[in-house]
Amino acid sequence: MGNGMNKVLPGLYVGNYRDSKDIVQLDKYKITHILSIHDAARRLHSDKHYLCIMASDSPDQNLTQYFSLCNDFIHAARLRDGNVLIHCLAGMSRSVTVAVAYIMSVTPLTWREALKVVRAGRAVANPNMGFQRQLQDFETYKLVEERRRLKERYPSLALADSDLAECRVMLDSYQDMLKQKTICEGKCAMGRQCPTGVCRTGSKRQPRTRRPSGAAGAEARSAGLKRSPSTLSTSSTASGYRPRSSPAGLYSYTGPTSRPTRSTSGLSVTRVTDPVSGGTAMAVGGTEYSRRRAASAPATPALSPASSPPGSPHRAMHRGNCAWIIPTLKWDDELM
Repeated sequence: MGNGMNKVLPGLYVGNYRDSKDIVQLDKYKITHILSIHDAARRLHSDKHYLCIMASDSPDQNLTQYFSLCNDFIHAARLRDGNVLIHCLAGMSRSVTVAVAYIMSVTPLTWREALKVVRAGRAVANPNMGFQRQLQDFETYKLVEERRRLKERYPSLALADSDLAECRVMLDSYQDMLKQKTICEGKCAMGRQCPTGVCRTGSKRQPRTRRPSGAAGAEARSAGLKRSPSTLSTSSTASGYRPRSSPAGLYSYTGPTSRPTRSTSGLSVTRVTDPVSGGTAMAVGGTEYSRRRAASAPATPALSPASSPPGSPHRAMHRGNCAWIIPTLKWDDELM
């Protein structure tokens, strides 16, 4: 996790939060676009294009809803000879899941094969089990449609052959690394040392606390033992509790927000405009925690508009609780 960002495809890198702040690395790999996906994702560099997605590293966090948005951001940047960094906090779970979904969508690979490609480039890649199930469900139910959508939206085949050839090289490299025991599939037995540190094999199981039973248990319950605050009750649901996968609220860093509107997907959407550069961005979703962080965050300097080649396929989209902050693009009203 501390060895810097890693290339998984030409023009596509995966790293952690520290890598996203490292100007030397960003310049070294000529990063032009940054996809930031973690609990407090925000723009850090005024000269980069950003896609910021607020998402936790929790098995019940729904990342599938962002796959199409992320695919558009990554693919359009690579078609324009841009270099994309996908990062979360550790560069192991959320960022890897997004990279795997993209590789699946632009190649014939399955989710397991795509994960091997990412692991060949970044040995610590290890999405949590919830994200792995989401990738499997995405392959089963939505992948065919997503591949068709990408081909219709980006008819250029400039990356198709090179991506597939690179994936084959990475898969061969993965098998060699397995034989040399320099990489792990995440299945090390308890008590055995993992060669890459991916597996949590050094931890010991903690003894479970037994609840008192019989007369002692009755006395404890009658004495008014309180429930654990982590227990979700029906009253908390009724009072407005929302799970992590159901975002609510808005945030933005690019200027004053306009009146919220209602999108066809049922999520509140706010259009924001940069008063200096005139660029437009979209702010969608976020939790109460993220709104407080956004309110206390320092103001982000406006970007100067960059030139975009005519007929560029790089169009704006929005899904879920994310903010796509790309001042050089205009948003299509019909997408609202």
